[in-house]
Amino acid sequence: MSSFDRDGIRNILIVALSVCLVCSVIVSGAAVMLKPAQTANKALDQKQNILRAAGMLPEGATRDAAGRSVDELFAQFEVRAVDLTTGEYTDAVDPASYQPIKAAKDPALSRPLSDAEDIATLKRLERYSLVYVVPGENGIDGVVLPVRGYGLWGTLYGYLALDGDLSTVRGLAFYDHKETPGLGGEVTNPLWKAQWHGVDAFDGAGEPAIRLVKTRSAAGSDMASHEVDALSGATLTTRGVENLIRFWTGDLGFGPFLKHLKEAA
Repeated sequence: MSSFDRDGIRNILIVALSVCLVCSVIVSGAAVMLKPAQTANKALDQKQNILRAAGMLPEGATRDAAGRSVDELFAQFEVRAVDLTTGEYTDAVDPASYQPIKAAKDPALSRPLSDAEDIATLKRLERYSLVYVVPGENGIDGVVLPVRGYGLWGTLYGYLALDGDLSTVRGLAFYDHKETPGLGGEVTNPLWKAQWHGVDAFDGAGEPAIRLVKTRSAAGSDMASHEVDALSGATLTTRGVENLIRFWTGDLGFGPFLKHLKEAA
């Protein structure tokens, strides 16, 4: 009789461990090989969302009406880092690699927000953020701002695009959220998003003025130009969207940056 028992516990363990080792090597190798593709896809998705917020790329399309690709369209933007405190451009971070959301978790690159400040429920605010500027013949043709804030179930992440006057909304696009489908999840509904086009983000004093309402003000009234329909059956998501827009267009967000650009125009 052979001293080697292929059905023995020792042999079974050796085979099992060998299979696990081979599988782990395959999985690790696949992860390494796929990482460049995943990084490229993430960058492409980000560009598409920025372009859609700016109205430069139709929903679901990968090219515009003229046949230009995402990369060709995105080349129109200047990506700049901004100091949120001063509202000025900064070279303190590299726009090509800097990640504002990641920076917000780093105590060296962010600060905690007080309850009174934190209307968007961010907890911490990064010192620097990024802006996507479209230069025009007479200054700026438009700008896209990254925005985020808490809804009902989690943080909504998106982009707010403004026209060259730095006040009129060109578009709003959320690319990540945890809201309830059919209710708060309607933040991605093209019909609801279309309402944002042409809305005035600021009042006569330059303060954030956008409101999400159940009943619109009379056409031509002072408030009508600042209003968007509330999300039906989604009170907390509606409040979250309004608060995050108020935060990022306010003094703690991109307010100083927008005022600085207007003064320089």
